[in-house]
Formats: sequence, C-alpha cells, structure tokens
Amino acid sequence: RWMKFEEKVEDGGERWSAPHVPALPLHSLFQLRTCLQKGTMLLDLDATSFKEIIDKALSEQPEEAELQPALRERLAALLLLQPQHQPTKSLLQLLAELGPSPCRGRKPGCPTRHPPLPPAGGRIHAGRSPARGICCFLSFFAGKAKGRSEPRTQLSKTPLKEQLRNRFKKKVPPGAEAAHVAVGEVEFLEKPFTAFIRLRNGVSLGSLAEVSLPSRFLFILLGPPKVKAYHEVGRAMATLLTDELFQRAARQAEHREDLMAGIEAFLDELIVLPPGKWDPGARIPPPSCLPSPRKRTTVDTLDQQPHGNGDMTAAGDRASPGHPHSGEELERTGRLFGGLLQDIRRKAPWYGSDFSDALHPQCLSAVLYIYLATVTNAITFGGMLGDATANMQGVLESFLGTAFAGFVFCLFSGQPLTILSSTGPVLVFERLLFSFSQDHSLDYLEFRLWIGLWVAFFGVVLVATEASHLVRYFTRFTEEGFCALISLIFIYDSLKKMLSLADAFPINWQYRLDNVTSYSCTCNLRRLFNPILMYLNTLHRSPLPSVQSPPATPAGLSRTQCLDRGGHLMGTSCQYVPDVTLISFLLFGGTFLFCTTLKRFRSSRYFPVRVRKLVSDFAVLLAILASCAVDAVLGLETPKLLVPSELKPTNPERGWIVFPFGANPWWVCLVSAVPAVLVTILIFMDQQITAVILNRREYKLQKGAGFHLDLLCVSLLMVATSVTGLPWYVSATVISLAHMESLRKESATSAPGEHPEFLGIREQRLTGLAVFILMGVSVFMATVLKHIPMPVLYGVFLHMGVTALNSIQLMDRARLLLMPAKHQPDLAYLRHVPLGRVHLFTVIQLLCLALLWVLKSTVAAILFPVMV
Repeated sequence: RWMKFEEKVEDGGERWSAPHVPALPLHSLFQLRTCLQKGTMLLDLDATSFKEIIDKALSEQPEEAELQPALRERLAALLLLQPQHQPTKSLLQLLAELGPSPCRGRKPGCPTRHPPLPPAGGRIHAGRSPARGICCFLSFFAGKAKGRSEPRTQLSKTPLKEQLRNRFKKKVPPGAEAAHVAVGEVEFLEKPFTAFIRLRNGVSLGSLAEVSLPSRFLFILLGPPKVKAYHEVGRAMATLLTDELFQRAARQAEHREDLMAGIEAFLDELIVLPPGKWDPGARIPPPSCLPSPRKRTTVDTLDQQPHGNGDMTAAGDRASPGHPHSGEELERTGRLFGGLLQDIRRKAPWYGSDFSDALHPQCLSAVLYIYLATVTNAITFGGMLGDATANMQGVLESFLGTAFAGFVFCLFSGQPLTILSSTGPVLVFERLLFSFSQDHSLDYLEFRLWIGLWVAFFGVVLVATEASHLVRYFTRFTEEGFCALISLIFIYDSLKKMLSLADAFPINWQYRLDNVTSYSCTCNLRRLFNPILMYLNTLHRSPLPSVQSPPATPAGLSRTQCLDRGGHLMGTSCQYVPDVTLISFLLFGGTFLFCTTLKRFRSSRYFPVRVRKLVSDFAVLLAILASCAVDAVLGLETPKLLVPSELKPTNPERGWIVFPFGANPWWVCLVSAVPAVLVTILIFMDQQITAVILNRREYKLQKGAGFHLDLLCVSLLMVATSVTGLPWYVSATVISLAHMESLRKESATSAPGEHPEFLGIREQRLTGLAVFILMGVSVFMATVLKHIPMPVLYGVFLHMGVTALNSIQLMDRARLLLMPAKHQPDLAYLRHVPLGRVHLFTVIQLLCLALLWVLKSTVAAILFPVMV
C-alpha cells in the first residue's frame, strides 16, 4: 500500500513494513503503458456499485480482446469476492492475538480462502478537497483461480466493522478518495484482461477498500499464469497514482491520449539506478522533504531555487531571515503616521482571532515555559540593575515593570508574540547615567525621567515619519550577527552564573577521607566575656547566669544559633559545605539535556504521535518538574528562586512616582535631549532588528507585522516606566524566539514515512498576556516559587540560547569550516556559490561577531546596536 510511500505486508502477514520509496523495474512501466494503450478505458463512468462497474468494464471491451460470455461471468464472480485486508492493529489487539494458532504465516497445511486478496495497497497524501486527494489500494491475486472451489464470501455493499474501526483511517486526510488496483494470475484466461476506470463521482464501494472511502479510480489487470509481471505492473500503476502530477493528468483526461501524455511526462522525470551499483532489495527511506509539484513543472529546478529568502526546504538548509516586510508592511505612504494607520488597519480584523486562536493545550505549555524564562530574566537583570543604581531599581521594580510593560505591549502591539525585557545595552546606559548623576550631584531618577520623555518624543517622531521603512535594508549579515550575539550572551551568562556558585558554595578540595577523625567544628562563646560586657552587666546590676559560666561547646547548638548568640565557629571542618556546586551543575546540565531531548521527542519512533506531540509541547515544563523532583529528593540546600514578597520600593528613599521638577536645575530637562538621542537609536535598532528576525518568512506568519505600531507602543511605555521609576523595556530576541518556537503548528495528519508539515506559528495574544499576568502575581506566589532551584532555570536559559543560535544559517556555515568537502551536507547555497566565497563570508561574520563581543564587554557597549 502507498500513502506517499510504499508499505508491504511482511512475511507472515502480521505487520506492515516501514514506509519506503518505491523502486520499480523500468520494464514494468513500459508494460503498464502498453496495457493502457490496448485495454479497456472508461472515463467519467456513472455507476453506484462495484458490480455495476465490473459489468460495464466487461461489456465495453475492444473487439480484439472481447471475452466469451462464460468467461465474463466467471471473471465477474471472481472480482466480486471479498478481499482479505491487513488491518492496522493496536498494541492491545496484537497482544490479544498472541495465543497459539496452528495456521499462522504461510504454513502449507493451513486452509486459506481462495484466491487470497491481501492488499498490497497504496495510498497517497490527499488534499483537503475531494478533487485533489486519492488513496490507492492495490490487491494481488497470489494464487491461481480455477473457477470452482468451496463457497466464498461475496463483496459486501456496506463497510465492514473492521473498515470502520481501522486505525489507519486516522492517517487519511479529510476529503480523500480511494483508488483500487487489482492484478494477478487467473488460470481460465488465455489472454490478459485490462481495464482502467474513472468514475464521474466518488462512490463508496462497500468493503472493497481497507478503509471506508469514496472511490474514484480502478485498474484491473488479470491474465494467464505464464506472464509473471502482473505484480510489478500493479505496483507501477499504484506508484503512478501516488504522483501528484499524474493525478492531475488522470483527473483532467478526456481521451486515452491524455492519459498516455501523463505517463510520458512521468517517464520524462524518471531516474534510473544502474544495476550492480545498489541493492534492489534495499528499502530507500523517505526523504525529509519533497519537491513541490510547482517546482517539478519548471525546466530547471535547481536554477529556480531561492538563493536568499524562502522556506526551509532542505535538511540542514535553513532559509534566510526572509523579508516579508519587503511588501506593503513597510511601503512609504508619504503621509504623517501613514504606516501606523496601515498597521492598525491590517491588524484590526485579526484582533478577535488573537484570543480565540489561543484555545489550544500547546499555549498552556508556552505560557509556563516563557513565564519561568521571564521570571529568571527579571531576577537576573533586576539584581544587576540594583547593583548599578544603588537599588534605585531592583528586583521588585524589574518584576512590576516587566509585568506592566509586557501586558500593555501584548494587548496593543502589532506583533504580540514579542516578549519585552531589559537588555544589556540599556543596563550599561543605566550604569553610566547613575555614575554621571552621582558625580555631578544630580537626582538620578529625575534626570532619567526627562531622558525617557525625550526618547518617547523622538520615538513618536520616528513613527510619524515612517522611519521603520529603513528596516527593509537590514541584511542577513546584520540579522545573524545580532541574533548570534544575543544568543551567545544568554549562553555565557548562564555558564557564568553557574561558575559563580563555586564562590558561594566552595568545594572542599582539602578534604581527605583518611583524616576524617581529625575534622571537627565547635561553637566558641568565650569571647562574650570581655570588659565591655562585664561593665554593662555591672552597670545594669542584672546578673547573667547563662553567661558567667557557659560551656565552651554547648550541646545541640546549631550553626545559626551559635552565630545568633554572638559566638564563632572553630575547627577544621567549619568551612565544609556539602557538594552543592556539584549537584547544581548536575541539575543545570540535566535540565538542558532534558529540554533538548524532549523537544526532539516529536520525531521519535516511540509511542503514538499524540503522546510524542504532548511530550514535545510540554518539554521544558517536564524538564523543570523532573529536575525539581531530583533536587527535593536529595534535600541539599541548592540556591533557590527568590521572589520579592512585599510591594515596596527596593530603596526606601524613593517612591513610586518620580516628579519632573524639584531636585535638579531647570536646564536638566533640556540637556537630557542629548543622551536621549543615543537611547533612541539604541531602542530603535534593538527593537526593529528583533522585529525583523521574528517576522521571517520561514515562520509563515499569516496576520502580518506591525513595525510602526510596535515602535509606538515601546515609545509610549517609556513615558510610563520613566514616571514610575521602572526599568526601560525593549524586545528580547532570544525569549521572543523561544516563544515562537513553542507555538509551532504542524499538520495533524501525515502519511506513514512523511514528516509532519510545518504550518506556521499559532499567532495570538493570550500567551503573552498570561505570562505577564503571572509575572504580576508572582509576588504572591513566593512560597511556591522558592522551591525551584536557580540552576534549573539557568539550564532553561542555556537551552534557549543554544536553540536560538542553531536557528541561524551562520552556525551551519561555521560547521562547514571544520568539514572536509566530501562530508559536507548538500545545501542549496553550496550548489550556486563557490565554497571559498562561503568560507570568506563566514569568517568575516565571525570576526565581526568577535568585535561586537569585545565591544559589549567595555563601557562602549551602549553603542552595540549602532555597531551592528
């Protein structure tokens, strides 16, 4: 049988083989062409039953091949016998049939229904419309039909229970039709009987097919036993019916010549493998991708392949960051706010579906995944902001700002899949601004407020003048450099955080098992007896009985109790810490490996497809839960996620509202425009480069982008965050890419051996809104979140960085630098661009990436988006 690819019933007749590419003898195609040229052909036949079809096929024979009436009756009776199907059984059904049976397989002493008609059937990938899809089932007469034998079951006019329960039907797309091919040896015939029939309308033929489907095409080839090629001719016919171009020709054919032209077109594309250079018994596995019928109709397919932008059409060949924005989304209108109005008109019709499209279990896994990633990012940047600004902005401000800005952006933006976050360049600017304010005795928050207001003003001016039009000039070089650097920063920061655990929880390198008897730690309280305490005791005339004769080592006194009473620890093992660092690294690496492995579980060979999809969708959540369970079982005091539990500013000297006047001279509001220009460039480049990456053509987004609307939202949020003293936010590249990857849609049905088709991204607003609502209420969930180890979240960070890094073509080309030419994959651009030029382009990109990394590590990091 076929559905895109061939499947055979293995020896013993108990299971279908793995799908494989059909390999046909060339002679069988020539024989098939001859059969169609000389045999009966009925096009657009009006019939409602299989018996009626057979009667008309036998009565419409050519004169030179006409059968005697007696042979017609015997042949009709033979064709109307019930075929034996090989159903697709579940695991429970197979286990139930494991009982001893003397008649399994092909034992010669077992009775069989004669003639057996096991389907060697075929099916093809059917379209959504009945006018496109065909499922072809092939039946083969394995024995010789002698015309007289014991009574046999006749073909049923209604589907059997086995057909209705057949699990194979789940693989058949809606709207598919069936085609039937019957070939074999018949002893009472002296010459072959051939018929090709196309019905005018799809008709259900009862129990003829393996599953109940309306039928459209039939092909019959029966002949004397002296001809041995019937089986291969039937396979050739079934293979032709699996070909989309031949299907089109067969549906549109009005005469025999039209069908012959379809076969000739198929033969023109045929590729012959020379004998002796391959094993004919080998089964060629299905390729990861197939050329579309549109590409096959071109004269030179290779020359028509896209060099830059396009879909991901080859294994290992990622399409470029396509430019969907090359169309109307960034066309200049020549009017103030013209681009913004176009964005609003484009996105408004989709606003309702942005909520209804989120009603899918996959969105739940995306919410939990991105929420934990955003929480970790907020804590990390909040801590660094607190260190850089003397806690004028801390972890709590980072939480509240992320929740507020992200919620508003997801509610009104043009691309709601974008996740807002603080970024490295903004952090560098905050550090420089705070230092400048301290050196010149200026109020930091008031100075920052005016800079934010100017940035918002400049952003609105950029929106009004359609400055986002410049995005169309961003090239692959720019996009890949930016994405690679941000991904490397995520990877570097996660590893840096893990290495810092060795300082907080030092490894006891001096520990020796042989010296265990000499290790001890005691609490010493004797230092309490100093002259000052004795003087205080005398002054207050209150004796301290517990202090005047304390034991040197109180029994049962813990480390915390000892330190609380003012004592100090003495001994060689006082600095011993359990292997927290080791278990933290194990949790870190285990979480990363869990995430990576479970994400790939979708393409695994184990378990049904629904289970694989469910595990893949919830991969990150399952990895986090597994790592948290391991940490809880071991019981070591690994560093945990600490979330603020009180709604008050980190620095008690500041409030929640920043006033524009009072602390600084009046001229500060004017001078602030100078640094605001630099921040505007920073925000514009950071926001728009991320927007370009997220709107790649390869993601197959259907609802369009909103570059002008996104920039306006970010600019207006600058006002709100500046007035409240919250951090500034811009699109986070890596987290946004992880958000989109977690919402990938794939086809629900696919042929055996065929990879699920990527359908696009589940575009909606609800996941982002849910993430930032959870961010806002995280303050009230501190008792639950405190059980999540930080190394687990750092492992999620590493997974996000590696995934984003592998999504760009730069990594593919970087690997080519280390591969000998004969081992390099067959990538499309290697067919058109000399290898030396590819290497030169890659080396230049890597050198620029290294320069950006050095720039990021210095005070000039604020210029990073401009340098990109």
